[in-house]
Amino acid sequence: MNEKPQKKRRDPANSPSTLFDRADELGISIPTSCGRMGQCHECVVEIFSGADSLGARTDPERFLSGDFRLACQATVDRAAKEVKFSPVWRTPQILGSAIPGPPLVLDPAVSTDRENVFYHSVRTGRFRGSLLGLAVDLGTTTVVMELVDLHTGEVVGACSFENPQRFGGSDVMHRISYDGASTTKGELQKAAVAAINRELRVICDQLGQRPSDVHEIVVAGNTTMRDLFFGLDVQSIGQRPYRSLTEFHVREGNSVTTALVVEAREIGIRANREARVFGLPVMASHLGGDTMAGLLAIGMVGSDPPEMDPSETVMFVDMGTNTEVVLRHQGVVYAASCPAGPAFEGGQVGFGMRAQEGAIESIRLNDEGVAAEFRTIGEGPPEGLCGSGLIDLLAELRSRGLMSEMGVFRDDPKISSISVVPEWGISLSRQDVSWLAQAKAANYAGQSIVLRTAGIGPSGVDRLYLAGAFANYVDVGNATKIGLLAPVLKGRIFKVGNAAVRGARTALLNQQVRPVLDDFALAVRHIELETTPDFFEVFVEGCQLKPMLEGSLDAPSSRGANAPYVESPA
Repeated sequence: MNEKPQKKRRDPANSPSTLFDRADELGISIPTSCGRMGQCHECVVEIFSGADSLGARTDPERFLSGDFRLACQATVDRAAKEVKFSPVWRTPQILGSAIPGPPLVLDPAVSTDRENVFYHSVRTGRFRGSLLGLAVDLGTTTVVMELVDLHTGEVVGACSFENPQRFGGSDVMHRISYDGASTTKGELQKAAVAAINRELRVICDQLGQRPSDVHEIVVAGNTTMRDLFFGLDVQSIGQRPYRSLTEFHVREGNSVTTALVVEAREIGIRANREARVFGLPVMASHLGGDTMAGLLAIGMVGSDPPEMDPSETVMFVDMGTNTEVVLRHQGVVYAASCPAGPAFEGGQVGFGMRAQEGAIESIRLNDEGVAAEFRTIGEGPPEGLCGSGLIDLLAELRSRGLMSEMGVFRDDPKISSISVVPEWGISLSRQDVSWLAQAKAANYAGQSIVLRTAGIGPSGVDRLYLAGAFANYVDVGNATKIGLLAPVLKGRIFKVGNAAVRGARTALLNQQVRPVLDDFALAVRHIELETTPDFFEVFVEGCQLKPMLEGSLDAPSSRGANAPYVESPA
């Protein structure tokens, strides 16, 4: 939902053409709220080719590096070759929660007597006809928002968009480093706030509502995304023991919760003047409020009576740039965070892209390794492959004997790339496979080490919940074949869509679940993967494109080529 760009008047005879002018000519919508003066920093674009045809960086662009520029500042030589660029602000597929989940109890922190509005029974202003709340899943890659009627619990509007913080890096560690520099500190917070304000305004305009009708915002995000949004220093999250300042405050006895509550206007959110923003508490280290929200959504925590049968072994996997794995077995909850990287979300891979129009989301090859059929999002011409398409491609290459488990094409190490969709110039390189194998290995290591710590194998899992936009479109059978997913029986696997935004909505509509989350977090057994003695061995094993073995969950010395494998009937 991008608003129409504002046009700044200029004298074409005396003013050079900018990328914003090019965007106008091409009909590309780029956000701005400063009239293209280089002040709002909202018009960041990524340059894919033709960067040498652009003028030097201006002072307002000093916070950017690499392939990122401000569209209003980057001048173009009109006689130059084509410049390919795209705004970091793009709209992916909107994904809501795919499960009913536990019943939503209506007991919001905001209430009204039809004359006044109250926050936790304290009057905050006059009632003006609407009582709205906003649930936000602030992901590293994608942001999802739901506008909620606090009277009925109904979602009245929703949107999703790419996180515009990408200019600071594709993963949390790069963004932590970016925010630590004195010249760029605060830019990521500013970008996220501006994006949420803009989309909230658009949704409200479409519904005939006003942002001032929004009286509370609940934000679910991983530890880094949440703390950046609230303007906290995130440097402690990037170094051992990888903790938020809020965790240190609890451990030192200065606070009883890692949750955050501030007035919306303090951090720049344009809602009701008395609106509050509630940031869900973190579980531990990189296991943030988005994981907590996901567990709320599936009923592992927060429901009374418990939504889940306590005797069941339940596993929750939220796949993304950072993958979270949570396992409840025999009353104990184990959790780990896996830094998977952006390969399955369009980063690093030559023809990789996010799940948006033009992305191949499923593919089948012939015996020569060329696409026999494929399906793109939007059913238009293919531009690349998103995560689900890349998984299909790897599984097809392995199944047809066209690639070894080590990622070598046709058993010939001299082949550096293969053409997959030749009529559209789409190929896959050995380097692409290497990046994908490493991302897959992080997921593999997280799942296998958590299962091993609990003393069970994949066959012992009664329910596996797959969360996130990426996982929602994955072919489970193909993901199992290459070892991205533990081989849990197919009938026990449930795709739950965007569990984080549903969990944020649950906390928005029922204030009673909030205190429960802190007690739950204290009881979780957090597993730091990198401190596991054989983590490197498990990771290297996970780089191989083959199914996870039951035997791989044993100690390293007990692994063997003949270890039994429980095949998933996916």
